[in-house]
Amino acid sequence: MKPFKFKQFEIQQSKNVFRVGTDGVLLGALTNITNASKVLEVGTGTGLISLMLAQRNPNAEFLGIDINEDAVNLTQFNFENSPFTSRLKNSLQDFKTFKTEEKFDLIVSNPPYFEASDSEKDKIARQTVELNFSQLISKSSTLLSENGIFSVIIPVEVGGGFIEICKENQLFLIRKIDIKGIGNSKIKRLILEFSLTEKVLEESEFIIEKSPRQYSDQYLELTKEFHVFGK
Repeated sequence: MKPFKFKQFEIQQSKNVFRVGTDGVLLGALTNITNASKVLEVGTGTGLISLMLAQRNPNAEFLGIDINEDAVNLTQFNFENSPFTSRLKNSLQDFKTFKTEEKFDLIVSNPPYFEASDSEKDKIARQTVELNFSQLISKSSTLLSENGIFSVIIPVEVGGGFIEICKENQLFLIRKIDIKGIGNSKIKRLILEFSLTEKVLEESEFIIEKSPRQYSDQYLELTKEFHVFGK
């Protein structure tokens, strides 16, 4: 499988690991990492999100964990071959039993969101067989630093339930980005950021394409430091 080339790093891919996709790119480019020094990514896959965040914040240190050994090996390769390797660590871990004394300024995840089914395609990465929303949220709430942020990208259909589970775990919604595929279409994804402290909610809209297969000016501007766009 061909590697995915970005301006400052390259992502090797594998048929056994969830590939580079728009959701991961958006989360890596839009997540608030300004004040983070310790970052945890839950479910690294290829390592894409941590690598994008490492490019955006040269002072942050990262720990990525994944339950899939193939993903961990692939992430390790991509981390080691990036210019940010000294700030990136990676571990084979089940988040449900993950133990650490550290608190994190940012916990970021592109979590599995499909209900368990008979489909074997990217089962661990896509289906809630190993990690469901309640497990992800409750564990994250215990690992956040006082001013930390918990950031995810999920389908709009499950957004309400996700926000409610966060409330039950004393995580308050502080930022919401409605993501549309094309300007006049329905919202398809949400980027949600939560904090242990209630704040005024920041809301915005993001449009990926201005017409089919034509990126919007908003997307081009957001990803100009990452994507290598053809002429």
